[in-house]
Amino acid sequence: MRFLIIFSFLITNVSANDLSSFKNIVIHKVPKTYDNIIFLDKEDKKININDFKGNLLILNFWATWCEPCKEEMPSLNNLQINTELDRLKIFTINIGKENIEKVNKFFLDLNIENFEPYFDPPVTLAKKFSLRGVPTSILIDKNGKEFARIIGSIDFNNPAFVNWLKNYN
Repeated sequence: MRFLIIFSFLITNVSANDLSSFKNIVIHKVPKTYDNIIFLDKEDKKININDFKGNLLILNFWATWCEPCKEEMPSLNNLQINTELDRLKIFTINIGKENIEKVNKFFLDLNIENFEPYFDPPVTLAKKFSLRGVPTSILIDKNGKEFARIIGSIDFNNPAFVNWLKNYN
């Protein structure tokens, strides 16, 4: 019985750190530092990620016309309420220069309830992060540094991804 428990632990631990099935996750050997990461909430109030140090952050860049964004948004919505990731804060940042009504309809149609939309109207963050398309998710550690990014869509509910993310929570 002891062997089975140890073997089970080893398999779980190995698979928790195995992201080989995710071809679009780029993990930085040296985390990247940025200054002035500021975007807007729906009342045009400035949000600065420095105010969220100590938390694991995901900055998800998207647009309403983006089909892969529509596909991944529900799993991102579920990730925000994952009880194993209690220090996680997700910011979904619209870079489509779309009006609030269109963005609200997008959230309503997809039943997104666990976070609010944010905006990068002059697309300064898209330039700062050198985004090449949407969706792109920037993963920021507790110290405010980008440790990884996801280029394209993924299933944020995938257990391997969630287990890997717990290492940064």
